[in-house]
Amino acid sequence: MRLSRRVLLSGALSTLAAPAVLGRGRARVAVVGGGAGGATVARHLAAGGAGALDVTLIEPNPVYHTCFFSNLHLGGLRPFESLAHRYDRLKAAGVTLVTDSAVAVDRAQRRLALAGGERLSWDRLVLSPGIDFVEGSVPGWTLAEAERMPHAYKAGLQTQRLRAQVDAMREGGTVCIVAPPNPYRCPPGPYERASMIAHRLSQVNPTAKILLLDPKESYSKQALFEEGWQAHYPNMIERLGPEMGGGAVEVRPDRMEVVIDGEAEAVDVCNVIPAQVAGRIAAAAGLVDDTGWVPIDPASMASLADPAVFVLGDAAAQGDMPKSASSANSQAKVVAMILLGQLAGAPVEPVRYANTCWSLIAPEDGVKVGGSYEPRPEKITSVDRFVSQTGENRATRLATWQQSLGWYAGITADMFG
Repeated sequence: MRLSRRVLLSGALSTLAAPAVLGRGRARVAVVGGGAGGATVARHLAAGGAGALDVTLIEPNPVYHTCFFSNLHLGGLRPFESLAHRYDRLKAAGVTLVTDSAVAVDRAQRRLALAGGERLSWDRLVLSPGIDFVEGSVPGWTLAEAERMPHAYKAGLQTQRLRAQVDAMREGGTVCIVAPPNPYRCPPGPYERASMIAHRLSQVNPTAKILLLDPKESYSKQALFEEGWQAHYPNMIERLGPEMGGGAVEVRPDRMEVVIDGEAEAVDVCNVIPAQVAGRIAAAAGLVDDTGWVPIDPASMASLADPAVFVLGDAAAQGDMPKSASSANSQAKVVAMILLGQLAGAPVEPVRYANTCWSLIAPEDGVKVGGSYEPRPEKITSVDRFVSQTGENRATRLATWQQSLGWYAGITADMFG
């Protein structure tokens, strides 16, 4: 049965195959990926299903490190351990945790193959696998070079490696950040990273420089970051956009060089953030299109290729929503509501989405951007937007910073219990 977008928008999705599923006993929901999307949807399904659903979360890492707020560790403002979260409370809430990687999806038979050899059957599948990188998108860089030139765009060891390289850099050296093309995870992320590394250098290596190479003509919160860099780190950060060669970059990891418009320049640390696509399990499931992302129904996050498979978070083609932890968390609650409607007869309310992206420019100087969204036939559509303003006073920026701390505590509690 192929659902039309009209059916999805009408709320009739809640009836899809429900009698047949319920007739076999507890409906089985497999969730791949334990981040802001996957962990949230698993926890809400287990809680809302009140034992009616068999919820399994497949995640290879027993400890999850949040990519959001990891830039603050690079800046010396947050201990690495504060980014680490375990899944014990999800298990206590009734989620079955499988510490493994999903490698293949048989959508016809509704089975999931794991790297360890296990096969899982499911009635509904939720994919929230995050991102993978496009090999060769930065000439000279591959995943094999991530030890010498870390991406640090999947938090954990890569975050620690980049922090160690920045701290060990020679006095007066240069950190190069190669920013990715759109679309990618956390649009303000590379620029918050430049800010946080600049803060760290201002404390331990004040004559060092940051070279930011960017293939984009403009970027998220640009005026806010540029104002902040001038105020807090004058003459430390230099950004080269595409008109200055930032879009024609090659790297030479063995020499620790970047090549800009054919001219080689030696650097001391090079953080390469490559172009990105949906986590590889989405492609293995046959769900991605030519863009590398998964087209979804705006009213449900169901894959347009298979209404029994839901894709949320960074892996989805999200219309006007940015790829952020906040977006993934919001989408996860929508998916949980719809699945509880389909499989447990719970009410399905009108769908709304929300997002807030927080960035720290310097200690107590926080900025934000966000908005609310609604499903329209063609895409998830922005209906309201807010953003911090240049020239805000210190009290406003301090309040924004404090709000972001509350947000981090709230979203991680919503994810992990």
